[in-house]
Amino acid sequence: MRLLGTLNKLSRFLTRTHVQEFPKRSMACSRFEYVKSFEQDDSILPNVWIVIRIDGKKFHKFSKTHDFEKPNDENALNVMNAAATAVMQEFRDIVLAYGQSDEYSFVFRKETAAFKRRSAKLLTYVTSLFSTSYVMQWSKWMSLPLAYAPCFDGRVVLYPAEQNLKDYLSWRQADVHVNNLYNTAFWKLVLEKGLTNQEAEAKLRGTFSADKNELLFQEFGINYNNLPAMYRKGTILLRKLVILGDKSRQAIVPLHEDLISSQFWKQHTEILGKYVPGTYDATKPLPRLVELQLSDKQVDEEAKEPQNLAGIS
Repeated sequence: MRLLGTLNKLSRFLTRTHVQEFPKRSMACSRFEYVKSFEQDDSILPNVWIVIRIDGKKFHKFSKTHDFEKPNDENALNVMNAAATAVMQEFRDIVLAYGQSDEYSFVFRKETAAFKRRSAKLLTYVTSLFSTSYVMQWSKWMSLPLAYAPCFDGRVVLYPAEQNLKDYLSWRQADVHVNNLYNTAFWKLVLEKGLTNQEAEAKLRGTFSADKNELLFQEFGINYNNLPAMYRKGTILLRKLVILGDKSRQAIVPLHEDLISSQFWKQHTEILGKYVPGTYDATKPLPRLVELQLSDKQVDEEAKEPQNLAGIS
């Protein structure tokens, strides 16, 4: 017993000595933390509309490599729409997205606190998420395999007033009309009339919209206003409650409407007002972009349902 008591005392003594000789140290390398002071404060001003616009880099080469249909490739445009949908699903504070050709604009509500409104964080997250989603969505829409991943750049633009935001979106939609009308006439001349690119450019040089409309109608029998609205007006993505009979499911819905008209803003009041998704009466068939979302939600819901294992031994 004496030996056991002596050993216990020795153990306590050694423990106290160990603690005294090896005191707790502060976090290693903390003296290097001063470098954080070099980071710039890029917090976005409060109470402004935040618009992030992404643009494809060297998309002319990319579209040629992947044999995009000229002047418009519906499936390629839907890859863009699907990638933008993935971004909106990630950011609930995006009230509207607008896309055309190889660009997409994402409008964040004025009150958003995403990433503490840090410009670099928002820009890099949206751009990288869009880029990766484009790659992931490719095989759902395109028949050719992806030869290489595309690249997108981005920018952040701030708009203080609702009218500024409306004018920005009107500018982008007007750009669709100008570019698509020219491209439609240009590729008709090249693909159906056999003109070279240089000859087609020369024929269209100095023409106005009315001239191109006349050329399309007289030489190709095309009424430009009858072309698919997605080509002429671009794609607007809005979060809506899709009405399916007596049920409703929330989804990102593609619309091809006139952003420039005041009627659009009266019809979709959730964009500028209290953000509560409006309703969308489902047409038959549903846009495939919506069908894919609803089917994915159905799979997720079924996966979450508890399984009945009573009959499994």
